[in-house]
Amino acid sequence: MKNILVLGGTGFVGRHVCEKLHRQGWRITVPTRRAINAAAVQHLPRVTVIEADVHDPAQLLELVTGHDAVINLIAILHGNEEAFERVHVELPLALSEACLADGVRRLVHISALGVSLDGPSRYQRSKARGEELLRAADLDLTVLRPSVIFGAGDRLLNVFARLQSIFPVIPLAGAGARFQPVWVEDVASAVAACIADRGLPQSTVGQTFECAGPDVLTLAELVGVAGRYGSKQRPVLPLPAFLARLQAATMELMPGEPLMSRDNLDAMSVDNVATHQWPGLSSLGIVPASVHTIAPTYLGQRGGRSKLLEFRQGERP
Repeated sequence: MKNILVLGGTGFVGRHVCEKLHRQGWRITVPTRRAINAAAVQHLPRVTVIEADVHDPAQLLELVTGHDAVINLIAILHGNEEAFERVHVELPLALSEACLADGVRRLVHISALGVSLDGPSRYQRSKARGEELLRAADLDLTVLRPSVIFGAGDRLLNVFARLQSIFPVIPLAGAGARFQPVWVEDVASAVAACIADRGLPQSTVGQTFECAGPDVLTLAELVGVAGRYGSKQRPVLPLPAFLARLQAATMELMPGEPLMSRDNLDAMSVDNVATHQWPGLSSLGIVPASVHTIAPTYLGQRGGRSKLLEFRQGERP
């Protein structure tokens, strides 16, 4: 039995990844600032939760020591230049240095579709710089680039479903932005397949994979999916550019994590869809599930919970 370190293992994607790795027989270490945040994975017998600050290089080196592989899922969607630099650039650099110092070669890194060194948003540029630093290190690296991720507990369709249960109309910035939403279980399966790295046509080491679902939808269409399956479908009012930026700026001032920021709007000026420059989920033996099939299983439909459990146990839709 091998040991694996999962950074970001307490998050939305992380808990699904931990479940997949647990089934593969890995012993999993999940660091977190507060152990109470790890309730979603602490029930797994082979998961060890450790309170630690992964942004502290000394603690990160201590965490890496003794593991056979590392998965990095840590990312932020909102923040200033300093925050993006710290999470998307400095952490990958520190992680690569810790891996090299301890002789841990295998690393799977979760990035995002649309990343580019000259991208329009801080998010895209910082993620691209992080990828570049990891590729420059002498590691057995695999990079996964997902589009927006949906599934039970997401902050995408669930949020838009709740909004449509409250408001009679949805004024929407970036309504025409295009996405290729991917199910969280498919992303977790991709991570597990890369770590197992067997039974595939070729090794995943040194490869980049685009993780995208079968549907290309605008943001307005995603809002429609959320309303149709989750609460009540409301009319969408696309906002012109100047009002969109005003709405995003206002949301940034509200308490908690904003639903949308001006940096998000900048990112949405580029289609978040597969380029086919890199292999996709099918190269990992995964048939991606449609948002139209999965969304009804968790957005308030009767019987949805039991259906979702069936899917997660291997009965693909």
